[in-house]
Amino acid sequence: MLIVSTRQAAVAAACLIPLAAAADDESTIQLNPLVVTPTLSTQTVDESLSSVTVIDRETLDRQQPRELSDALRGQPGFDLVSNGSFGKNTSVYTRGTGSESTVLLIDGIRVRSATSGGAPWQFIPPQLLDRVELVRGPRGTLYGADAVGGVVQGFTPDGRDRDQYWVQGGSGSHGSHEYGAGFAGSSGGTAWSLGANHFHTDGTAVREDGDDKGFYNTSGVGRISHRFGNGVELGLLGFRAHGNTEFDGGDTDFVIQTVGANAVVPLSDRAVTRLQVSEGRDEQENRDDFGDSVFDTRTRTARLENSLMLGNNEVILGGEFHRDEVDSTTDYDEDRRDNRAAFAQYLVGLGKADIQFSARFDSNEAFGDHVTGSVAVGQALDANHRLRLSYGTAFRAPTFNDLYFPGFGNPDLAPERSQTAELGFRGQYGHSFWDVALFQTFVDDLIQNTGTGPENVDRARIQGIETAAGTRIGPWDLRAAGTLMDPRVRSSDDGTRDGNRLSRRSTASARLDVDRSFGSFSVGLSGIAQSDRYNDSDNDERLSGFGLLNARVGWEFASNWSARLTVDNVFDADYVTARNGFSEFDYQTAGRTAFLSVRYGTR
Repeated sequence: MLIVSTRQAAVAAACLIPLAAAADDESTIQLNPLVVTPTLSTQTVDESLSSVTVIDRETLDRQQPRELSDALRGQPGFDLVSNGSFGKNTSVYTRGTGSESTVLLIDGIRVRSATSGGAPWQFIPPQLLDRVELVRGPRGTLYGADAVGGVVQGFTPDGRDRDQYWVQGGSGSHGSHEYGAGFAGSSGGTAWSLGANHFHTDGTAVREDGDDKGFYNTSGVGRISHRFGNGVELGLLGFRAHGNTEFDGGDTDFVIQTVGANAVVPLSDRAVTRLQVSEGRDEQENRDDFGDSVFDTRTRTARLENSLMLGNNEVILGGEFHRDEVDSTTDYDEDRRDNRAAFAQYLVGLGKADIQFSARFDSNEAFGDHVTGSVAVGQALDANHRLRLSYGTAFRAPTFNDLYFPGFGNPDLAPERSQTAELGFRGQYGHSFWDVALFQTFVDDLIQNTGTGPENVDRARIQGIETAAGTRIGPWDLRAAGTLMDPRVRSSDDGTRDGNRLSRRSTASARLDVDRSFGSFSVGLSGIAQSDRYNDSDNDERLSGFGLLNARVGWEFASNWSARLTVDNVFDADYVTARNGFSEFDYQTAGRTAFLSVRYGTR
C-alpha cells in the first residue's frame, strides 16, 4: 500500500537519495528495503507495483564480485553473456530483451555508449556502490528510450545516513590484486563521500590455447551536497573509471565517466522541484589487427521533476532533454542527435489498493516522435500478501552503429516497440518473503544482428515466470531466485526464423545463496545454473548450459578489521556463454578463482 508518511518523506528529500528505514528489525529492513527507481518516489519493495530486487552493501561485501555484472548473474530475469572473464565485453539481457534494452544509471545518470548502445557493465566496480536496484519490466515512461527490459541503478554513498571509512587490499588467482579506500560523513547541513578503487589482473585466455588477456581498472566516486535551512539542497557528484582491457587480437583503453549537479527545492511541505544536469562519457581507444580506432561518445542531459502530494496521492510532472554526440575515427553519416521529452505520473492510494498511471512523449530528431504509457494496480489481500497487475509500453532507439556504421549499419531500421503485461504475487513477513511474477512481452520491429548487419524482426514474443524468496533465521541467511522463459521470433520477413529462439538467451536459470555466521566467522555458498542458448539467430550454434558453485569465508579478527576469502567456480567448470561467429571459436571463461582480501573500517 502507499504509505502517506513515506510519500511525504520522499517529497521532502531528493528522489535519488535513499532514506533511512523506520523499522527497527535489521532483517526486516534487508528483506523489504526502500527503493526509488520504479516510480521516482520512495517505497518499500512490497509497496512497489514493479518486480524489483535490491543488492545491498552487506551482500556486495559478502560476495565480493569483481564487476557489477558478476552481481547480476542468476538474479530473477537477468541473463549475462561475456567474451571472456575480467573486463571483457559483457551483455545483459533482462527478461529476454536485447542487450541495449536495459538502462544503467549511477545516481540517476545514464551510463552507456551511444555508438554500441550497450552499458559498460564490465567496467563498473561494485566496490564503490552502496546498493543496486534491479527493476524488471518496461520503464520507458520514466527513463525514455531503451528501458524495454528494465533499469539497473547503482547508488554511491551520500554520507548522510552515517559516517563511514574503509581501507581494503587483496590478492588472488591469475595475478590479481586490488586495493581501495573511502570515507563518507556529514556535518551540519553538508554531506560528502569520496572513494577510490584499483583492480589489476593478468587475466585468463579468452580462446582455447590462447594467451592470457589482462585487465586493470582504476576508479573513483565523489559526492558533496549542502542542505540549507529552508530545505533547499544543492549537490555535485561524479564517477570515473579508466583502464585497459586486452582481447583476442588487441586491447582497449577506456574511460567511463559521469558528472552531475542536483538541486532540490521544496516549494511547500507537499511539493518539491528537482533538477539534475549531467554528462555521461564512454570513451574507448582500440588497437587491433585492423589498426587503431577511437569511439568517444558523450550524452548531456537536463532533467526536471516536479512532485506534488494531493492527499494520499502523488503527481509527478517532468521534462528531459538529452543530446548524444559521437567523436570517432569511423566516419558516421550522423554524429549527433537530440531528444526532448515530457512525462507524467499519477500515484493513487485507495486504502488497500494502489494505482499508478504514467505517460511520456519523446521527440527525437533521428527517429521521430513516440508515446509510451503504463498502468499498474496493486491490491493488498491481507496484511502479508499482495497482488499486482501492470501493462506498459516502451521503445528502443536504433544506435549509431545500427544506423550508420560503414558496411554494417542499416539506415532504414525502425525503432523497436514493445508491449508488456505482468501479473505478480508477493508474500512479505517479518523475516522472510517470496515473490512470483508472470510476464509476456511482444516486441515489434525487434532489432537483431543477423551476422551481416542489423535488421528488424517483424514480431518477437517473450513470456516467462520469475520467482524469488528469502529468509533470515537466526544466523542463517538464505536467498533463492529462478527464471523460466521462452524468447522467440514469431514473425520474420522471409519466415525462415519463425519460431527460433532469440540468440544468446537462455531459457532457464536458478540461483541459491546460503550464508551462516558463527560469531566472528561466516561462511557462504552461491549456486548458479543456466540452461543452453543459441549463439546465432538461425539457431545453428548451440552453447551448452552450465552450473557454478562459489564459496566464501569471512573472519572479523579485531575491532573494525576483517578478512575474506572467496573461491569462485569451485569445481573448475568449463563453460562458455558466447562464440566468435567470424573466427568460430568459443570465448573461454575463468576456471577456479580464489581471492583473499583484508579490510579495515566501517561501512
